Amino acid sequence: MTAHAEAPVALITGAAVRLGATTATLLHQHGYNLVIHCNHSVTAANALAEALNGQRQNSAVVLQADLADMTAVRHLGEAATDTWQRLDLLVNNASAFYPTPLADITLDDWDTLFASNAKGPLFLASATAAALKKQQGSIINITDLYARQGLRHHSIYTMAKAALEGMTRTLARELAPEVRVNGIAPGAILWPADENMAEEMKEAIISKTALGRLGDPLDIANAVLFLAQQATYMTGQVLHVDGGR
Repeated sequence: MTAHAEAPVALITGAAVRLGATTATLLHQHGYNLVIHCNHSVTAANALAEALNGQRQNSAVVLQADLADMTAVRHLGEAATDTWQRLDLLVNNASAFYPTPLADITLDDWDTLFASNAKGPLFLASATAAALKKQQGSIINITDLYARQGLRHHSIYTMAKAALEGMTRTLARELAPEVRVNGIAPGAILWPADENMAEEMKEAIISKTALGRLGDPLDIANAVLFLAQQATYMTGQVLHVDGGR
């Protein structure tokens, strides 16, 4: 699939499930062609692409890459651009998340958490910058409210997300005026998929939000759409979509 596309093209990392899949679906509804990146969630990514292509033929593809592998990251950027000979939007959404208590921290934890949350996004931005400049496109980085607040037992994760916010502000200057770079810091939207969180803890988190409720993945997807299409005079900003946390 190498024909030039009239539709804008978005590459979303970690787009097979959860926030990534919701964002991909909403952008597709608004006319985007989708490059769905995945690493382990190949089955879910293929199912999403099949569903989107069923709605609009040849409008979604799947590319698999390990964001810890810088050669794979470079190839991902090149393949995403080559698919429709353009790239308008990069959404750095993929994110490893798990606790790393100080006494148990390992270098493997550091490498794993920084790969998807900071290192991969930086090198993917580098690999796609030229294509994004041609389209006057944008980069949107999914950070976390804990990048500024901190989260007990998650020092490496919060450090990586803080690095992603720093990257957002720096690349906003470096890639201007052709490419806008912004971020979104979600609050309580989805509970961690691989952690058994007690109901009491969930209630305690929700009680700290001004709106007093859990958010919805569409809240994040709508923020992505806003930054991509409407916020044409915004760059270097991080929107907190956290219910007033």
